Amino acid sequence: MRVSIDQNLCYGSAECVHRAPSVFEFVDDYGVVRPGREDSGDDPGVREAVEKCPSQAITLTE
Repeated sequence: MRVSIDQNLCYGSAECVHRAPSVFEFVDDYGVVRPGREDSGDDPGVREAVEKCPSQAITLTE
């Protein structure tokens, strides 16, 4: 599964970075998916980040 962050929804809570730092990073006050980690949707930390993201900016797609 592919993970992505909608920059229009993200407001920089950093919940994603806290829950899956190997997949997400904080750039210019917003969460982003680390380059090359887009296919990390099966990672339990990523799934938790999707559930806990307060702005619901993280999505998983097949």
